[in-house]
Amino acid sequence: MDFLVGVRLLLFSSVLFNGLILTLQTKEEVLLDMKSTGAELGWLTWPSDQLDKSGWEVVQKTLNGSLFYTYSVCNVGEREQDNWLRTTFIQRHPAASRVFVELQFIIRDCNSFNGASLVCKETISLFTSESDADVGTTFRKGQFKKVATIAPDEITTLTEFKINTETQMVDSLSKKGFYLAFQDIGACVALLSVRVYYKICPATVESLATFPETVAGGENQALREVSGMCVENAVSEELPRIYCTADGEWVVPVVQCQCKPGYEKVKDTCQECQPAFFKATASSDTCEPCPANSQRLGSGASVCPCMDGFYRAPDDPPTGPCSGLPSAPKNLVATTTQLSTGKLLLSWSPPEDTGGRNDITYSVECSQCEDTVCQVCGEKVRYDPASAGLTDTKVSVSELDAHLNYTFTVEAHSGVSQFAHWDANRLPSTSVLTTSLHYTDPPKITTMRLVERTPTSLSLSWAISPRPRIQPRPIRYELKYCKKDDNLDVTTYTVLILEKNSVQISDLTPATAYLFKVQALSNDGNTGGLSLEEQFETSSEAQNNIPIIFGAAVGGAAMLVIVIAVLFLHKRKGNSHTRQGPEDTYFSSSEQLKPLKTYVDPHTYEDPNIAVLKFATEIHPSHITKQKVIGAGEFGEVYRGILKAPGRKETAVAIKTLKPGYTEKQRQDFLSEASIMGQFSHQNIIRLEGVVTKFKHAMIVTEYMENGALDRYLRDHDGEFSSFQLLGMLRGIAAGMKYLSDMSYVHRDLAARNILVNNNLECKVSDFGLSRVLEDDPEGTYTTSGGKIPIRWTAPEAIAYRKFTSASDVWSFGIVMWEVMAFGERPYWDMSNHEVMKAINEAFRLPAPMDCPSAVYQLMLQCWLQDRSKRPRFGDIVSLLDKLLRSPDSLKTIADFDPRVSIRLPSTSGSDGSPFRSVSEWLESIKMSQYSENFTCAGIVTMDQVLQMKNEDIKNIGVRLPGHLKRIAYSILGLKDQTSTLSVFAV
Repeated sequence: MDFLVGVRLLLFSSVLFNGLILTLQTKEEVLLDMKSTGAELGWLTWPSDQLDKSGWEVVQKTLNGSLFYTYSVCNVGEREQDNWLRTTFIQRHPAASRVFVELQFIIRDCNSFNGASLVCKETISLFTSESDADVGTTFRKGQFKKVATIAPDEITTLTEFKINTETQMVDSLSKKGFYLAFQDIGACVALLSVRVYYKICPATVESLATFPETVAGGENQALREVSGMCVENAVSEELPRIYCTADGEWVVPVVQCQCKPGYEKVKDTCQECQPAFFKATASSDTCEPCPANSQRLGSGASVCPCMDGFYRAPDDPPTGPCSGLPSAPKNLVATTTQLSTGKLLLSWSPPEDTGGRNDITYSVECSQCEDTVCQVCGEKVRYDPASAGLTDTKVSVSELDAHLNYTFTVEAHSGVSQFAHWDANRLPSTSVLTTSLHYTDPPKITTMRLVERTPTSLSLSWAISPRPRIQPRPIRYELKYCKKDDNLDVTTYTVLILEKNSVQISDLTPATAYLFKVQALSNDGNTGGLSLEEQFETSSEAQNNIPIIFGAAVGGAAMLVIVIAVLFLHKRKGNSHTRQGPEDTYFSSSEQLKPLKTYVDPHTYEDPNIAVLKFATEIHPSHITKQKVIGAGEFGEVYRGILKAPGRKETAVAIKTLKPGYTEKQRQDFLSEASIMGQFSHQNIIRLEGVVTKFKHAMIVTEYMENGALDRYLRDHDGEFSSFQLLGMLRGIAAGMKYLSDMSYVHRDLAARNILVNNNLECKVSDFGLSRVLEDDPEGTYTTSGGKIPIRWTAPEAIAYRKFTSASDVWSFGIVMWEVMAFGERPYWDMSNHEVMKAINEAFRLPAPMDCPSAVYQLMLQCWLQDRSKRPRFGDIVSLLDKLLRSPDSLKTIADFDPRVSIRLPSTSGSDGSPFRSVSEWLESIKMSQYSENFTCAGIVTMDQVLQMKNEDIKNIGVRLPGHLKRIAYSILGLKDQTSTLSVFAV
């Protein structure tokens, strides 16, 4: 009793330091606040008839005229503690499926109790139970579901008080209200404050849209979409939407409102543009001053029109300035560049007035005048670079005829020049220049080509430059040719005068090169200049056979390539039979090789400490940082933490602790797990990082698996994985078990709860501390003279005779396969342990899970053969799973699923074997009660209506997860079959 008095004194002292107990002001709605009630709380304690034992007790204190109530319990000197404290009924807001429980508490250090430390605990447990009505003082432990193990961050000692604050989340609430309960199994604890609240997103104006106050979403709706309305004078193409987070914050506006044209945003409103300002579109922009050369209008203007004589181009934005037309180009001149070819250069200066634009271009027009009659120059005249769209102030004009007058007009253009034809006040934009050309030069030879050649002749032709229309046509050409001979100092040409631009020269020497030159002769004796010197060669007699020789060579080379290719492919095909492919390499990795060592039982050592030193690495506690309690083991709490060893980077680890006050046997049992784990090294076995044994607080440190136990992970992701992915998980588990069996190690407790999953969905076998079944855990075990056995996972011979072998582990692996394919469903559902044993002895086996591939279910049945000698070995299982993974098509055949199996399937009947009396009762039996409101809102309130539903109907009421959809659909199928059977009996 002196313990409880000490706690009360501690409570009163802590209340005096009111500044230590803070309530953060957040966006939340409080449902229960123990500290601010100021009246008798009326919480229920259980058991209420403990005689000389004391459970939870209320402590009352007056401070500054206000009453404070707290609860405490301190029975650390008593064994077999099971003390419960239940709150009053807490009403739930219909939209709040997630609530937060903020606790402030004190837990005393077990080391401060001299004789009671062996049974003392330093944690309490938080439970919850939902209900549609207040059940009064009725209390049943079985109705409560565990939320979390509450462990202190700081322990209170005799000399120093430490107040801990922790917040836990309760999710997936669906009924009208709920209770909270606190379980004590031997701690000295004071509960100072309990505050229950849910978070809300307050009414707000975001992006010019108003949004109402909204309850924050829950686990299945982390982001709740909320629709709003645009403020006055704001518009949006769609209804504005925003998301309310689970933390009560508005995020990610989906559609934003914009102020209408003529309005701009001022804080959270849209106001008119001031006079001489405008805004042309619905946008978040501010109003702008009217641009240059535009009219200034009153307030609320959406556009500023151009003043007279100014324009906007079609591509100009309405916010741009208005422009005038450009004036004429200046200083237009023509310069003759090549008189003989009819070429001149036109150049000019830009206009003085561009109209305020920088997109000025120029165009050139040419007119040819004879006897005062002018006409547009034909296509013969060439412009370089072009005759229109010029950005430079010059252009080259060629192919002009001599002795003619030409008039050139250069016009300046801009983006608004199209408005010039109806503007009487436009400025002249053109400059005009008249010029003429005079030349009599003959044309120039431009090209010469070989038409045909023989051993004794060459046929040639050539082309000339274009000639002016009025120039006399040349009537003769001068051709010169000679043999090419580099050794001669003087070259003698043969000269021919020709009247056409082609020639055939005969009597030449075979295989000889000749040089040729041609020039044109005019009537006045002028020449057009020599052409480029060209060289041509007569052919030889031998060249006539080249095509034949070349064809034979090509054919021979082709045959050689074909022969080489055939030999290469034949050799490669032969090598492929002995070369291992990538898949073969993967499926015959080192994990399948038999280990070179055999497992050594640490209990065979006379001193178990020697086994720990041999198989585990010692870690200094300063290298370990605890972060958060993630569970409770047989000997103490389990933490998530960080390991920072010298020379290694920080690693996330799981830390199992040994409670103070342990016996030497408890310490040896605790560390023996490390002696076992330390002997294993496999990617599918949980890895031991090390141990702490040389200091007061012993610890076991293993790798940290982010996704926790496999059964819970699969339940949380029901229906999200394909059969191929699930098979990959099973393959990893089987590989780990093959490694253990090859080391002659028998697991004895293989179950999905003892398989851990990391972020890469890699599964690892573990029952070495993190997932050991607690003595008070309701997970079905059957007590025998030798200890406890997990009945649902254990082979018949192991239950009857405690005969544990690798074959019994294979039976357990078959149950794990069923758990995985059923997404974490409980084996044998709600059957009792005795019912399970009786059914197995009568040859009953679990039916195939929904959508389970037939090949996978057949492997399960092989694992469950009564004769253990006929069960497959783990090596055989790994090989079979590898074959299935290599051939995904083999998974398409689905095993038959019969919802009418004659055991108490929760999806086919009520507790008395008759059809369910209500929709809610049926949904609760198949663990789908979260959809009760969906059925009610859809008007489905009777079981007759349920029986008429199809898959599409189930989707339409909001069931989206594939696993949930299948579970409900198959349950309805079973109900239909059962109803039909009952109807037959009734007849």
